[in-house]
Amino acid sequence: MPPDSYPADAHNALATGEQLHEFEIRGVLGVGGFGIVYTAFDTALEREVALKEYMPASLAARSSTRQVSVLSQSHAETFALGLRSFVNEARLLARFDHPALVKVHRFWEANGTAYMVMPLYRGRTLRDARAALAGPPDEAWLRSVLLPLLGALEVLHKEDVYHRDIAPDNILLLTDGGAPLLLDFGAARRVISDKSQALTAILKPHYAPIEQYGETPGLRQGPWTDLYALGATLHYLVTGAPPMPSTARMLSDDQALLAAQPRPGIGTSFLQLVDWMLAPRPSDRPQSVAEVRQALAGELSIPVRVAAPVTTNWVRTQMPPAAPAPPTGPAAGEDDATQIMAPRRAPAPDVDLDLDAAATPTTVAAPLTRPPATQRTTPPAVTPAPAPGGGGGRWVAIGAFALVAAAGGAWLMARQEAPASTASTPSLPPPVVSASPPA
Repeated sequence: MPPDSYPADAHNALATGEQLHEFEIRGVLGVGGFGIVYTAFDTALEREVALKEYMPASLAARSSTRQVSVLSQSHAETFALGLRSFVNEARLLARFDHPALVKVHRFWEANGTAYMVMPLYRGRTLRDARAALAGPPDEAWLRSVLLPLLGALEVLHKEDVYHRDIAPDNILLLTDGGAPLLLDFGAARRVISDKSQALTAILKPHYAPIEQYGETPGLRQGPWTDLYALGATLHYLVTGAPPMPSTARMLSDDQALLAAQPRPGIGTSFLQLVDWMLAPRPSDRPQSVAEVRQALAGELSIPVRVAAPVTTNWVRTQMPPAAPAPPTGPAAGEDDATQIMAPRRAPAPDVDLDLDAAATPTTVAAPLTRPPATQRTTPPAVTPAPAPGGGGGRWVAIGAFALVAAAGGAWLMARQEAPASTASTPSLPPPVVSASPPA
């Protein structure tokens, strides 16, 4: 591919014919916010490969000598953070072996940046595959995508590694058989047990759970973090639109429940599972891949979201679907661009990020406590008796309002986060051949 046929945003790309060790650049496959992916030829093993280069266009540029340098010294720290994440991604992928995880042949640092070499995968992103479907997918197709991804996450989570950037455009459906492949571990990291400070957040707002915006003792990251993003991806596949951002849902969870609206070809229990994976609070979601597998097999009752006057509680019991909430989520459209957020100071210990809408002054909710995970119940509501009449009604209303405030305060103090620890695939339209998208 000659340079003048490169994508318009590939101005920082290496020229065709340039040599990096035994790899000869043949063309540009794609350009992303954090890197450039090339087709290359391995002259030693005589095979086509994909070569990925760390190149955040908003932070750095290339000189005529191939050297990559930051545009401003104010970007130096962020550039270095991304470079470490890129190398960490390559190191992780080189160690793991699963059909739904990208293989890395080798990686190295040079020219002020870093490179990794992978097989040349051909297929289309899950986002493009969804757009190509004539209508909403059925449960068999959804399971054919979900089960291999659960296997990949299980391999990662056993090593205390989290992907932290799962989204429809970070999953490739391979041309040969349509199996899913999880891409872009740019946000992955190994858990350090004695590290308490929050890491810089690299995320997509509609697919990232609240704990990725800054860890606090009550909002730690874990397997439930990836399961939220996977649930958001399933939500996109079912509806054609991502869910509301988790930051907005923590203030007021107006996200419509999938299980409240029957969908042809998809069972209610599957939709309830997606709703469960999308619970705003980490402890209200599945805590492991094993729990999701058990729910899929019907071996585990799926908690159903129940709206209460002061808060939203999750009850682990089979209940009829709740009435559909008003459609306030985002319209179908472009997926979020990945964003880098600087580390933020953890909130003071007495701040609870789970804010709920205030109750009306005529209904008072008793303070909530957390029952065991195997038997959670909806807190009882207490309705104050009406006043005898006259001005007494005003004092009763004032007293009810004060009681609501007291109950809400008691509930905020009582809540403390502590996460517990194949069907056939329908045919898709002829696949479009593309390559592994960049970060």
